[in-house]
Amino acid sequence: SAGSVSTTAGFSIIRFSGTGSQGTVAHGLGVAPSFIAFKRLDTTGNWVNYHKSIGATKYLRFDGTQAEITASDEFNDTEPTSTVFTVETDGAVNASGTNNIIAYCFAEVKGYSKFGEYAGNGNADGTFVYTGFLPAFVMVKRYDGAGQGWNIFDNKRDPFNLVDEFLIANSSNAEATGGALNLDFLSNGFKFKGTDGGSNTSGSEYIYMCFAEN
Repeated sequence: SAGSVSTTAGFSIIRFSGTGSQGTVAHGLGVAPSFIAFKRLDTTGNWVNYHKSIGATKYLRFDGTQAEITASDEFNDTEPTSTVFTVETDGAVNASGTNNIIAYCFAEVKGYSKFGEYAGNGNADGTFVYTGFLPAFVMVKRYDGAGQGWNIFDNKRDPFNLVDEFLIANSSNAEATGGALNLDFLSNGFKFKGTDGGSNTSGSEYIYMCFAEN
């Protein structure tokens, strides 16, 4: 593998060659990644995402609204380590004969980034999610059921609470404003204030990515 690494930011961009057989790829972060997004560059195909909260026995896709998918041919059911991540035989993450696979790897940095999960409670006083810092960017995805996209919120389009302007990573739609899909950015986390299925359905499970301003 080869790429660009910032251990300070907890972020690396790795390009590697596929073999079609189970193997490992160095990510350079020095700690285990919490989130990895894979994309093959030389052909059409799905994004494949690892998130620590659902583990290496399952994966999610940036380009759709599917629930978590259970499969062993993505990561060989093997969690990333402080030095490498594991890829199996699926062509989206390890196609034989191509050197055109990109992995965007993120590790948590205290006070700057946080990756985790929360359960929705279905009311306007939503679940408080602790991050330890004031968020500047939040992306959430329901993973225990299909039909919900990757919803993005940030403090540039919404510099003050209530944060209710959102984008959807898997959609070509323009920016939207949703009365049921909104949240507050707080000094040490975030809290959804609506009941939309994409953020706060009672009993549903969500993963998130969150970054601070600096």
